[in-house]
Amino acid sequence: MENKLTIKVNIVDRYYPAKIDRKDEEKIRKAAKIINEKVTLYRQKKYTDKDEQDYLAMVALQLSTRLIELEEKNNVNPVIQRVRNIDEKLREYLEKE
Repeated sequence: MENKLTIKVNIVDRYYPAKIDRKDEEKIRKAAKIINEKVTLYRQKKYTDKDEQDYLAMVALQLSTRLIELEEKNNVNPVIQRVRNIDEKLREYLEKE
């Protein structure tokens, strides 16, 4: 049995076909809903004189900025480096004993 599903995703009143894993359907539909909600906010409050492309660009910028913030927040490389440094100092100390 194939674990793929073909759906139509509505983004700003356009439908896009997508072949996805069944387990991702809810996530994809939720993402489309978030995009549509954010476009609606820009349309109603912030930039009433723009077109759909402008709204989508602003939403893409907003969501991408948030993604970068989360990636930076979840960057474990500095923690790993600190643990390595502590490990190295412990080894040096234990070798002296």
